[in-house]
Amino acid sequence: MIDPTVKIENIVASMALSDHFDLNHISSSLENADYDKDKFPGLVYRIKNPKTAFLVFSSGKANCTGAKSINDVDIAIEILSNDLRGLGYTIGPPSYVVQNIVAGASLDTELDLDAIAIGLGFENIEYEPEVFPGLVYRIVDPKVVVLIFRSGKLVITGAKTQEECEFAKTNVWQQLDNLGLV
Repeated sequence: MIDPTVKIENIVASMALSDHFDLNHISSSLENADYDKDKFPGLVYRIKNPKTAFLVFSSGKANCTGAKSINDVDIAIEILSNDLRGLGYTIGPPSYVVQNIVAGASLDTELDLDAIAIGLGFENIEYEPEVFPGLVYRIVDPKVVVLIFRSGKLVITGAKTQEECEFAKTNVWQQLDNLGLV
């Protein structure tokens, strides 16, 4: 059995923080806030530690990106919430939904992607090496996509939890082991 360990590279989470934000007020009051309504309808707010960025919208909703753990998401939301409270906004208790986790992993072996594409069948596989060097493997449940590269490296995306990422890595290993390809 392979070690299911994965390295989370990015978590995207969405949340409703308030009923309404005045983005011009926030951008002129907070040092790390950028807002240009002609380019994008949201304000970009950057936090240095943990290194994350928020897209904040006038609707009171926001998206956090760049976190490398759920703990980083929690800390970043608390920092943003406190900064917005300091500007006079009423911020509800932080509650968010993880929309996507991107993780990296390795099977620690070279792979024959042509053999994998044939062995796994074409139902959940996309492999066009002239277009993209990786094989795209779609897992139905949980709904996760795994990019598989010849080097044995994996990029896992679409997961909602670290456990789903770990399941995806283990699933790929088991599928390849069953086919005698690892």
